[in-house]
Amino acid sequence: MDYLPIFADLKQRPVLVVGGGEVAARKIDLLLRAGAQVRIVAQALSPELEQRRQAAQVSWSAQAFLPEQLDDVFLVIAATDDAALNAEVFEQANQRHVLANVVDDQPKCSFIFPSIVDRSPIVVAISSSGKAPVLARMLREKLETLLPSSLGQMADIAGRWRENVKAQFSSMRARRRFWEHAFAGRFASLASAGKLAEAEQALQQQLESAEDVSHNGNVTLVGAGPGDAGLLTLRGLQVMQQADVVLYDHLVSDEVLDLVRRDADKICVGKRAGSHSVAQEETNRLLVELAQQGKRVVRLKGGDPFIFGRGGEELQAVKAAGIPFQVVPGVTAAAGATAYAGIPLTHRDHAQSVIFVTGHCRPENNGVQWETLAKGQQTLAIYMGTLKAAEISQQLIAHGRAPDTPVAVIGRGTRSDQQVLTGTLVNLEHLAQQAPTPALLVIGEVVSLHQELAWFGHHPETDGTQRPSVVNLA
Repeated sequence: MDYLPIFADLKQRPVLVVGGGEVAARKIDLLLRAGAQVRIVAQALSPELEQRRQAAQVSWSAQAFLPEQLDDVFLVIAATDDAALNAEVFEQANQRHVLANVVDDQPKCSFIFPSIVDRSPIVVAISSSGKAPVLARMLREKLETLLPSSLGQMADIAGRWRENVKAQFSSMRARRRFWEHAFAGRFASLASAGKLAEAEQALQQQLESAEDVSHNGNVTLVGAGPGDAGLLTLRGLQVMQQADVVLYDHLVSDEVLDLVRRDADKICVGKRAGSHSVAQEETNRLLVELAQQGKRVVRLKGGDPFIFGRGGEELQAVKAAGIPFQVVPGVTAAAGATAYAGIPLTHRDHAQSVIFVTGHCRPENNGVQWETLAKGQQTLAIYMGTLKAAEISQQLIAHGRAPDTPVAVIGRGTRSDQQVLTGTLVNLEHLAQQAPTPALLVIGEVVSLHQELAWFGHHPETDGTQRPSVVNLA
């Protein structure tokens, strides 16, 4: 982060503003709303600031800036059209370790003003670290339309009822669930309609009838998608934000993990080929044990949890223990990675079917139907196949697939460092050895469309994404 976002308590704290024009007036309006004691240093005051001075809302300390004026203030704002004066204010403030903001001059700011959505006491601050203020303003405008004006009143009521709820529920988990239900239920609806007295009655009724549900745990299986956090479903995000504990795989990207609620426990139960860090039986046991402790457990799996993700096995264990569960599907790697690589899985000129295959089967399940997989006019999307790429290539060719069949190995699909390595079936092993993991093997005539349809990272002037490395071994 370029700046640490903090909320400062300015009530009854002295703040110095150097400047008396319209820009200074806008900053002073925010400072007064926060309860600051505003002192102004300026040669003259704008009509608006003069009115505030006469109303004793601000004090006009001096016409000229002197360094000693900074000795007892909490922070300072320089809002003049004199660059030399603004620079002097900043330097003098730095020497005294006083926070300073020079308006519209980011290098001379030890703090900056964000764009603000004010639903006091709920306040949302948005900042681009001074790099794109128009973008920050546009985001604020969108949030203004999404956040109801009743949020502040709801927060005020909640503040008054916190002690009552704390007295009713001894555990933090039970209190959190009470409030989550309140903010999503009748209380919130009544508050949004402006019926504040009835809203408080609804809160009282909920408190009187509520049971301690802290022991009612559950499990939600969530597909995290192939890597790009933008492909996570809205439902998946909502569940992750409500979780008490998240069990995740190595395939889940850091960008997706960053979206988990901050105070949730995160436990890695990932597996890697040839090195099982957590046995499947241990993962099953953890799911059951944590849910039986009353926790809301999210099992976060890369891609879609029901496609080569052992999600069914895990839910069988949860079901057997009598624990409630649900499933949130995700974008599977074959759909996401190929789409980002510009490779359609089906195309009426090239492939009328697509087969999803795992290259990592149980040792005893070696009866692969190579004759079926080797048929033409179909696409093979092979998960976890890099270690067996040589065998896959040999068997497909031996069973009739042409050696010059187009292939692609998509490493770290949908992520900013995605690599698409293309060639033919005969050199699949070589491509797989070069690809970063996780990687998806794609075999079929549709791969020939990659050069024409590739879009992700290929147009930085329009989409802002990075250009992936591409190797063609055709």
